[in-house]
Amino acid sequence: MGLTAHSVMRIGPYDLPNNVFVAPMAGVTDRPFRQLCKRLGAGHAVSEMAASNPRLWNSVKTSRRLDHEGESDPIAVQIAGSDPDLMAQAAVFNVGKGARIIDINMGCPAKKVCNVAAGSALLRDEDLVARILEAVVRACEPLGVPVTLKTRTGWCRADRNVPRVARRAQDIGIAALALHGRTREDLYMGEAEYETIAAVKAELAIPVIANGDIDTPEKARRVLDATGADAVMIGRAAQGRPWLFREIDHYLRTGTRLPAPTQAEMRELLLQHLDDHYRFYGEYTGVRTARKHIGWYLGSLPGGPQFCAQLNLIENTRDQWQAVADWFDRPIDTPASRLAA
Repeated sequence: MGLTAHSVMRIGPYDLPNNVFVAPMAGVTDRPFRQLCKRLGAGHAVSEMAASNPRLWNSVKTSRRLDHEGESDPIAVQIAGSDPDLMAQAAVFNVGKGARIIDINMGCPAKKVCNVAAGSALLRDEDLVARILEAVVRACEPLGVPVTLKTRTGWCRADRNVPRVARRAQDIGIAALALHGRTREDLYMGEAEYETIAAVKAELAIPVIANGDIDTPEKARRVLDATGADAVMIGRAAQGRPWLFREIDHYLRTGTRLPAPTQAEMRELLLQHLDDHYRFYGEYTGVRTARKHIGWYLGSLPGGPQFCAQLNLIENTRDQWQAVADWFDRPIDTPASRLAA
């Protein structure tokens, strides 16, 4: 069975508040989103992946990803790359910037990551995987920083090699393993293979975090029971539904469902999120990158898609924020249950 309400989820020296985690997602899990998810019940959040190439460390994008001001500990930073020495250097660099847990990306299926033999492409070379893990663990150990690994079940369905990779990772000193129940070949299609996660969990002593297709409190409970995993990791299902973390945590602890957020609470959460987002990104980038978040929040609500299409024409943050506020303030007969959809 998965974690109970009386168990403690631990990574290295850190006791986490619960076992419901935010999955790292490039372009999504920036600092404002991570902070919001933690406020709404997530027990742990991992940053967007930061490049291991030192030439990129001073870029605007990477600098933003390394900005953890006001974030609650333990701050976890995901690094991506394929060169063991550069990955070790990136780990130490990020620890200097505030990281307390280093996470290694071997799960990203994106072509631009796999084409440079990083992310899930690394699963094709198990010896290289071991060298990367060894280098990063060796660099982080003297600093007292645990290293975690996020990966998939294999490069392709013909070779689901994660059991071998996971055993080597544990032997090398990886503190926890997050496993997305798909191969790289699957991208985000089909259904997650919880039986593979269960097989890996049965062989490991370190915590295993189940990831993939977890979109309701009931599904989280079923996945924990089916896999024996120690925690669940929520990715795409939390886009526009950051309250999903408190709903899952509450359900795992009590077996009962929290009521859906009211329209008034949803309005307040989105407008606060936009305020934080604009402060973080500034005017030009803020107004543009906020559009996808607004779309996720409102896309399934009556009139939401039409409103978002109009909203995309707005070019400044003040008018964008006001348009969202006004949209919520219009007279509407929407059952609260629709707001959780």
